[in-house]
Amino acid sequence: MTSDTAAHLLIVDDDARIRTLLQRFLQAHGFWVTAARDAAHARRLLEGLEFDLLVLDVMMPGEDGLSLTRALRDARDVPVILLTARGETDARIAGLEAGADDYLSKPFDPKELLLRINAILRRLPQEPTQPRHLHLGPIRYDLERGELSRDGAPIRLTMTEAALMRIFAGRPGEALSRAQLMEDLGAGRGWSGDPMGERAVDVQITRLRRKLEDDPRQPRYLQTVRGEGYMLVPD
Repeated sequence: MTSDTAAHLLIVDDDARIRTLLQRFLQAHGFWVTAARDAAHARRLLEGLEFDLLVLDVMMPGEDGLSLTRALRDARDVPVILLTARGETDARIAGLEAGADDYLSKPFDPKELLLRINAILRRLPQEPTQPRHLHLGPIRYDLERGELSRDGAPIRLTMTEAALMRIFAGRPGEALSRAQLMEDLGAGRGWSGDPMGERAVDVQITRLRRKLEDDPRQPRYLQTVRGEGYMLVPD
């Protein structure tokens, strides 16, 4: 599956470890993957992005996966796989009644989730892939091509800047620490163990802001979250 035709998945789970594990595993198998920490975060993402399939945890603080599934069925026709705790028979039945396409009991092998995702996607009608973009004022980021443009004119990105944009675009509205960014950038091949590593992240963020922001000193889109790291906030 190439990046031009890759399905875009949304993982919704309040367990950060599971979100990160699934995001990396599914990205390694050719998918675009965005992660949300709860139903409220997922709803914000769904307002601005189109997804080909959702993977929802049933038990989450606030609105649970069953309620979100029912709401989605009233508004759109996107496939849903529910993640349930082992033995939650009632939840599985309720999930299917709410409109979920499949369910998987925790703990599970990510390979089984991959098989179920592919099985559902194969059953969907094949339609031309529509471009998917994030908007940051006059700037548009093409999620599939990894390209940035301002009013239609391409903006050149270095390899590291392009990698940072892919990381942030996959997790909009989520604060990412310097350590997390170093790891996602492949720090083990360059910055791992380097005391300058986090400072190097700051330098790359500053350079990227110059291409995204009208006033890089007061960033609107690539924000600093005190004590947590950096966060991309698209329109």
